[in-house]
Amino acid sequence: MKLALIRRQYAATGGAELYLQRLITGLVEAGHDVHLYAQEWQGAPAAVTLHPVAVRAPRALRPVRFAELVAQRIAPLDYDVVFSLERTVYQDVYRAGDGVHKRWLDQRRRYATWWRRPFIGMGAFHSSMMALEKRTFDPAVTRRIIVNSDMVRQEILSEFGFPADRIHLVRNGVETARFQKGDRTATRQRFGLAESDFVLLFVGSGWERKGLHFLLRLMQRLEKTDPQVKLLVIGKGHLRSVTPANVILAGPMPQVENAYAAADLLTFLPIYEPSSNVVPEALAAGLPVITSIFNGAAEWLTEGVNGHVLPAPEDTDALETAVRHWMARPHARPVPCAHPLDLETNVRETLRVLEILAAEKTATRA
Repeated sequence: MKLALIRRQYAATGGAELYLQRLITGLVEAGHDVHLYAQEWQGAPAAVTLHPVAVRAPRALRPVRFAELVAQRIAPLDYDVVFSLERTVYQDVYRAGDGVHKRWLDQRRRYATWWRRPFIGMGAFHSSMMALEKRTFDPAVTRRIIVNSDMVRQEILSEFGFPADRIHLVRNGVETARFQKGDRTATRQRFGLAESDFVLLFVGSGWERKGLHFLLRLMQRLEKTDPQVKLLVIGKGHLRSVTPANVILAGPMPQVENAYAAADLLTFLPIYEPSSNVVPEALAAGLPVITSIFNGAAEWLTEGVNGHVLPAPEDTDALETAVRHWMARPHARPVPCAHPLDLETNVRETLRVLEILAAEKTATRA
């Protein structure tokens, strides 16, 4: 097959980029001719033909302008499948890895202070993104959609009425072997953690959306009553309050598998996350997970077996109860998981959707 892949900003690191690298590898190994359309790129695989798409537009209009330019470039060409990882206006298959923008704005309003709520979603960027999203989810524009959680599937059905039989659930995957090789002892020594400490882990940047402030409320509560409980924060962001002494802000960590090895429990309470990779990463490392119902990756969890799902991420009492559940079960790790965690399964299932689409197009032409 001759395939066009669309990714506006491509880099060699990041969850979506790792997925795309593995997908490209799988496609090339299967003998397919792969073309990548990108506005910006770093470390693009040598096995693909790269098509730079220069965009000159204000920030608010860049996604729309990119979508229009890519459509102009691809439309005259004869690709078997056009597969987009961006909200665009000319594709056969769209992977909705970013979820639904309107739902994200709804969640921001729900958890914002009262005086900020009227201003959320205002401005040209958000209006253009929602207009672009409406075009992307038009069944006349996109033949099939890949979602990484049933949560996102239900949002698309509710907001856009896209045909259910044309939406495919392909859960995220991770490099499972990598997250089983972390160094617990050395990492704890690096951050001054005793072996007797019970370590909560938070991994992610963009702390408002990912709910770090909910965890800090718990740490403030536990600072005096349970000094052996510590929170290790990996990533970058901004805090509006003083960080409690039992919280370690470690910054970005390239070898994040060591953080998982050092921890006893992943605590991640986003207000909106289509399907966070940190959940399967933690499960691959054998860690139980506490997350919110607004994280599509909550579907990986079986209550009390490998984690807990909180209906309200701001509920500090429920969070503490869940944390104490795992504090009382130090020998429950490694925890099991009913779903495959490996990236190879993700790539294989994605390829299957592309092959279905290519066969449909071939049949239409015949």
